[in-house]
Amino acid sequence: MKKQKTESTKLKTLRRATRISQGVFWAAVLMWPMSALAHTRGGEAIGFLSGAQHPVSGLDHVLAMIAVGLWGAQLGAPAVWVLPVTFPMVMAFGGMLGLMGVKLPGIEIGIAASAIALGFVVFREAKPKLWLAAVLVGFFAVFHGHAHGTELPPGGNGLLYSIGFVIATGCLHATGIAIGLIHRWPAGRAVLRLAGGGVAVAGVLFLWRALA
Repeated sequence: MKKQKTESTKLKTLRRATRISQGVFWAAVLMWPMSALAHTRGGEAIGFLSGAQHPVSGLDHVLAMIAVGLWGAQLGAPAVWVLPVTFPMVMAFGGMLGLMGVKLPGIEIGIAASAIALGFVVFREAKPKLWLAAVLVGFFAVFHGHAHGTELPPGGNGLLYSIGFVIATGCLHATGIAIGLIHRWPAGRAVLRLAGGGVAVAGVLFLWRALA
């Protein structure tokens, strides 16, 4: 009976996290500024390709995205897919803010802090409640999304640009999950923890650069 209640509680938490993520995503879509769509057809290719390239153009973005996948792999189901779904959805909201020109202070600091925090939880093999892990990931996703949104190239299609960086981010998450499959072996768990520590150390360097 207790096991059934626990599974029921986990299922309700999962559904709640999924609904929140979906709500943020559709809010971003519905609130998207019309100016983001007012470009020529030539801007469609520019927008999508630029968006797909942006997340992999900076090591700070790459490490944080992969760390999300690593942490999801450590936590296992359902976090292994909830976190990689939550991050891009909330990131789309942050991207919308950037495209709209809404100012968000401390973007570079937030991105650096994301590498520190996500690397640290991987290093510690932290296992918080699912909703708390989703909130942590979603919080940092806003900073990454805003940074992407402000880099829309002139003449680029804002919507396709956003689709591009969301897809690229998902691929980085998938890479982290694939690497995280070694978590099933004791040696693999140790390697993942070391990788998390490396991401956290890199985050400290990113933070130092942001504050310099």
